[in-house]
Amino acid sequence: GLPAEKVMINIQKYGNTTAGTIPLCLFDWEDQLKRGDNIILAAFGGGFTWGSVYLKWAYDGQATK
Repeated sequence: GLPAEKVMINIQKYGNTTAGTIPLCLFDWEDQLKRGDNIILAAFGGGFTWGSVYLKWAYDGQATK
């Protein structure tokens, strides 16, 4: 498995935000992401719905919070 420090989780902060979970998580963690980082994003929904994607982080910088 993955070490806990490599898993982005925000449910304790926001609860279940359904479609907003991944964008909120990226916003919260973007200051720890570096250009070239490999990221796997996965989400699960009601019933038997799910989606995932593998990407390489290409953004260097931080959005205004």
